[in-house]
Amino acid sequence: MATGLGVLYLFAARVGGASSVYRTFTLIDPPKHVLLWVASLLGWLLVPAIIGGFAGHIIAQRISSVKAISTNSMFRRRPLSRRLRPPGLIDDLGPYFHGTYARQEFVDSWVRVVHRNDWTMAQDHWEVYVRDLMSTQQYAHLDRHECLRQAQNAGRIVLRFTGRTGDCIVCDRRR
Repeated sequence: MATGLGVLYLFAARVGGASSVYRTFTLIDPPKHVLLWVASLLGWLLVPAIIGGFAGHIIAQRISSVKAISTNSMFRRRPLSRRLRPPGLIDDLGPYFHGTYARQEFVDSWVRVVHRNDWTMAQDHWEVYVRDLMSTQQYAHLDRHECLRQAQNAGRIVLRFTGRTGDCIVCDRRR
């Protein structure tokens, strides 16, 4: 299907221009040539199908992650104090420098070794890693405070280990 659309796009672009084909395919402009009529018809049929398929995939992913949560934990009633408390913030790495030995070791490997004393980049990559870790399925059944606490604890363990090798997961993914 993609090959057929590509060939149609190339031939129609020769006739009416690339922007004309795009605008006709997305049903912005009316078609003015036979090939543009074909592109318009395919756009009329395929654009809603592609958008619907994408939306269906997203909805199916969300439903499958909800089904993985047990009903005992899903419908557990939280006390009022936990419901009214605002969500926590991801820890700032600055106070870790004077914290416990484990936190000092984490900051030493994560900031000094991996990011070569660039505190801003280390903080940014720490927040990206914790945010992405909180979005995984194993933390879906936790409330927002417990999720943040466990994600930060797991993040410190994993990033301290990878920090000893001098690798940053976020830096590697951004390349």
